[in-house]
Amino acid sequence: MTLRNAIAAGCFALASSFAINANAQSFADCVSTDLIQFDGTIVDAALATPELSTLVTALSAADLVDTLDTIDDVTVYAPTNDAFGAIPADILGDLLADVPSLTDVLVYHVSPGRLNPRKFLTTVRRDTLNGQNVFFHRNNGAARVNNAAVDCQGVSTTNGDVYFIDSVLMPEYKQVLTQ
Repeated sequence: MTLRNAIAAGCFALASSFAINANAQSFADCVSTDLIQFDGTIVDAALATPELSTLVTALSAADLVDTLDTIDDVTVYAPTNDAFGAIPADILGDLLADVPSLTDVLVYHVSPGRLNPRKFLTTVRRDTLNGQNVFFHRNNGAARVNNAAVDCQGVSTTNGDVYFIDSVLMPEYKQVLTQ
């Protein structure tokens, strides 16, 4: 990491620690909050953010670090450590050990393009990299992706935008019955 990236990482970590769970309630306040500019990739930003250490662990377990480091023009809905902490420990442990399921869950948190989930007043559907959709909407003034609250402070990196969310998004699983 260059000195410039190290300084940017420190600024990002400091700003993100203040931003977590500091949602502005009004639509205008949230939409007008500028993204923090981070001179590095999504992975660099996640590594520089202590509140995303569980996400980094999950990305490593699913062997997605290199993919997320090199993919361009995406939006990541980044669950915080508290979001992962809300999952019962035995279920989280099972998920981290099941690489195909973990991969499916993690790529459900990534959409192609730089999308801003904070700017919509009505429900809007967006694709994710696992082939399913997430929904942007507002509830009690707070921006949401599905049912997860979106922090008003987003981050722009060299390869995409990141928005902190307060829960882990779970893709829809369809049970296949065989005879």
